[in-house]
Amino acid sequence: MSVIQSIRDKAAWIIIGAIALALIAFIVQDALQGGGRGLFSGNSTTLGKVNGTSIDLRDFEARYKMAEDNYRNQNYPVNDQLRSQIRESLWNEYVEDALMTDEYAKLGITISDKEVGDILYGDNPPQMLKQQFTDSTGRFNAAAAYQAIRSLKKGTPQYNSFWGEFVPALEKSRQREKFTALVGKSMYVPKWLLEKTNAENSQRAAISYVNVPYSSIPDSSITVSNEDVQDYINKHKDAYQQENGRTLIYVSFDASPTSADSAKIKDDIAKQKDALAAANTTAEIQTVMANSGSETPYFDGYVLSSHMQMGNADTLRKLADGQIIGPYQDGPNFTMAKMIGRRQMPDSVKCRHILIKIGDQQGQARTDSAAKKLIDSIQAAIAGGASFDSMVAKYSDDGGSKEKRGDLNPGEYEFNSLQFSNLSKEFAEVIFYGTPGEKKVVKVENQSYSGYHYIEVLSQKKVETAFKIAYISHAIVPTDETINTASGRASQFAAASRDTKQFDENATKEKLNKLQADVKESDFMIMGLGESREIIRWAFNDAKRGSVAEHAYQVGDKFVVPAVAGVSEKGTMSVEKARPLVEYKVRNEKKADNIVKKIGSASTLEAVAQATGQQVFNNDSISFGSTFIPNVGNELKVLGASFNKDYQSKISGPIKGEIGVFVIKVNNISAVPNPNFDVKAQQQAIQQQMGSMFGYRVMEIMKKSADIKDNRIKFF
Repeated sequence: MSVIQSIRDKAAWIIIGAIALALIAFIVQDALQGGGRGLFSGNSTTLGKVNGTSIDLRDFEARYKMAEDNYRNQNYPVNDQLRSQIRESLWNEYVEDALMTDEYAKLGITISDKEVGDILYGDNPPQMLKQQFTDSTGRFNAAAAYQAIRSLKKGTPQYNSFWGEFVPALEKSRQREKFTALVGKSMYVPKWLLEKTNAENSQRAAISYVNVPYSSIPDSSITVSNEDVQDYINKHKDAYQQENGRTLIYVSFDASPTSADSAKIKDDIAKQKDALAAANTTAEIQTVMANSGSETPYFDGYVLSSHMQMGNADTLRKLADGQIIGPYQDGPNFTMAKMIGRRQMPDSVKCRHILIKIGDQQGQARTDSAAKKLIDSIQAAIAGGASFDSMVAKYSDDGGSKEKRGDLNPGEYEFNSLQFSNLSKEFAEVIFYGTPGEKKVVKVENQSYSGYHYIEVLSQKKVETAFKIAYISHAIVPTDETINTASGRASQFAAASRDTKQFDENATKEKLNKLQADVKESDFMIMGLGESREIIRWAFNDAKRGSVAEHAYQVGDKFVVPAVAGVSEKGTMSVEKARPLVEYKVRNEKKADNIVKKIGSASTLEAVAQATGQQVFNNDSISFGSTFIPNVGNELKVLGASFNKDYQSKISGPIKGEIGVFVIKVNNISAVPNPNFDVKAQQQAIQQQMGSMFGYRVMEIMKKSADIKDNRIKFF
């Protein structure tokens, strides 16, 4: 039984979670996308520095390769997006390690061996362990997890992965929890401040006002010069800072499958129909699928009706044995399906077993015949009344099942039908195809071990019809001709466009849609285009403003020719870059000055209205605790002025707001008592909320204040 043995001998469950958790332990995930060229491009091996602490490329790439290999072993699609996520996760971990290691030491934040035990086997174990060692009642079996971890052998990849990556990641995570809790507990909200805030928020104001909207003055009448924009930027520098960036323009040439490409793939699958119809045995079906190049492997097992979630499941269930349908489109594929057979099968089973291995056992060689003789004698002894539990304890080579595990007795296991393909075929067929009470000896041979199982089926649940179906499937992809045509057009465009002027002219001539994107050097994706790391690396490493790529880049089903339309250096934005963000604000400031001149020395709202051609409005429901004024909007300056008692005896001066210039008169200020105000409850709630938020934000604050040099763009 391969799953049981892998828990004991190889601990495959550790590989599944160890590297993934190690990578994300400290991560604020950006979900970026990767790519890259040679691992050691250039002479330097310094990937970056954090406050003078170097991050070595070779160490980084060694850990990256281990992570990628583990994902590949788990059958994850190792594509550019996953590669970028791994690299981004690793980078964040290195940065935070460099920032926090000394801080933890100064604060005395350490993790003892006892704490490690609590992390692994306590009330809140890691999700990966919890999934693997939760019994049928939903309880975590800490004893089984402990035994499995103890079975790891020193020096093996599994041991090194667990104790070298997984556990250190858990320790770092616990250290961060302690740190954020420590910072969070330092937050305090004084009682007087809450009482004052409650009193202010209970206030209500009634006002009369005149609003002269900026839209009443045509934009065309206001000129905004570069000097105006620069002056505004100088007054608000913090709001207009930028990272090192590039503004790209690009055109793309479609290489997606044509209707002719789709028709050819469908026809190729249809040609396999006679061969699939004639195939009856498992070997024959596998041969047909191999010859057809099917991208869907043959599963020589049954799938429960309730687990068939595909769009045409009802049609497939109605097929007669041997009947074939298709080719039909199934998502991005064309598929042809043949009904092999159906049977009744449970969704879950409970069984018990005794395993006798063939080979070296406890320093002695056990032959096939000796193993068979021993399993037969065990079967006879149990049939004669011997205790199953005692036989397990004395003879079974499945060490992971020798002790009681929650509701499971020695030798017992529970499996669901989705685990069928993970079990040894001979073992799975006995427990899922047999009947409760059935006892059987089977021989199993797989990569993990060879041996004999004595199996008893204890119970089965949720029995329903299950189907065995063979699928021949091919992705709908473009032909070489389609790809070459698109690639050729893109190459010709790039060759004819050696600067942005020619780029624009040729795009217009060929009626191509020219798109624009702003990117940073840490980006892996271009919005609207997808995974485009190679284009971004070109823009930062090899290109200058006005440069056009010498060749096209393939991005998904497109060939893309990019050009650098703008270069932004880290620091305060240039006038050109900031103008789209600033121009309307400067224009409104100038409009506000004109409006103030119109108002002049008017001393009543009626006079203001007459001078500006507007009306006097009333608002009786302004709340101090709100940021929104009904029928006005988010005008915080107006809201604040509405509670100024000086404006009860006279009108306010002109207030330059977001949408216009306001003049107000306060008619009344009152208060609405809050009978549910509980100062202690609010104090606790706010301190907890602020502490939690600040505890996690402090890490980002530390990053911003640190001297971080990121050289990743040079390497990948």
